Amino acid sequence: MRSALTASFLILQFSSGWVQADPGQPADAMAWLQKIAASSRQISYTGTFVYHHGNQVETSRIWHFVDAGGEHERLAMLDGPLREIVRDNEDVTCYFPERELMLVEKRTVGRFPALLPPQLLSGITENYVPVKAERDRVAGFSCQVVLLKPKDDLRYGRYFCAELATGLPLRVRTYNSNNEIVESFAFTSLSIGNGINKVMLKPHFAVESKNWHVDRAALDQNDAAGDAGWPVNPLPGFKRLTAIKRSLPGHPTMSQIVYSDGIAAVSIFIEPLPESPPAAGPAAHGAINIYVKPQTDRMITVVGEVPPGAIKLIADSVTPEEK
Repeated sequence: MRSALTASFLILQFSSGWVQADPGQPADAMAWLQKIAASSRQISYTGTFVYHHGNQVETSRIWHFVDAGGEHERLAMLDGPLREIVRDNEDVTCYFPERELMLVEKRTVGRFPALLPPQLLSGITENYVPVKAERDRVAGFSCQVVLLKPKDDLRYGRYFCAELATGLPLRVRTYNSNNEIVESFAFTSLSIGNGINKVMLKPHFAVESKNWHVDRAALDQNDAAGDAGWPVNPLPGFKRLTAIKRSLPGHPTMSQIVYSDGIAAVSIFIEPLPESPPAAGPAAHGAINIYVKPQTDRMITVVGEVPPGAIKLIADSVTPEEK
């Protein structure tokens, strides 16, 4: 069950320390962050990137095409279980062939390389200090390093290395409070704006998925539905993005509430307590931390790109309203 919730959250994101930086350039750093946020949505590209978390390595291929109709994208995971994600602007279809499951939903949080949402950057300095650092090279391209240093211990630090001409993020790293990398994304090969078209975006599993279980619950978003009777106290700086009802095969309907501070996202899942509940307590998947807590007749699962202590604070804040 934890893996299913982690997958839902992900669809709705190497040196051993910070690089040397000049902290006196916040304006330059913010200009680069704006460029990074726009580039991954406004240019066409295709490439292969690697995701490192813990001792695991996952490789994916991405095709991103932009035309007058907006953004179109296909993401295929090349390692582990077969998975494919196809996006048409904000409409996302996720294929899980081994589970015969297709999720259809709206994009609420970004994935590499589109990790920075332009609409939330205006408040980013409330929680992070942006710093323009040195230049580097990734996949044969020169890039500018920009850091986001958290102002508290409720968030991770971020490193972006953006291609000089376009601002496309070529490498993104997440650091904990000990300056240790907890996850990283990096292109190993990349082509920008050359020979990319909609034919490349055709879903590989479109035909066979006609007989699969289809979860469209996330399309029926309701700002009041997700936490009825279960108020949530989010972390400082986090704003609520959406609340939905979700159904996964073999599980009862659950509520999912999504919060973000513009960089990190956190989901709170609330569902009926199963007869054989999973072990309570923490778990981790790279920079994604998970905390499971039984609460009266419900099971609370918090999944997010924030440190373990922050996840537990949120889980402990979810309590039923007194009647």
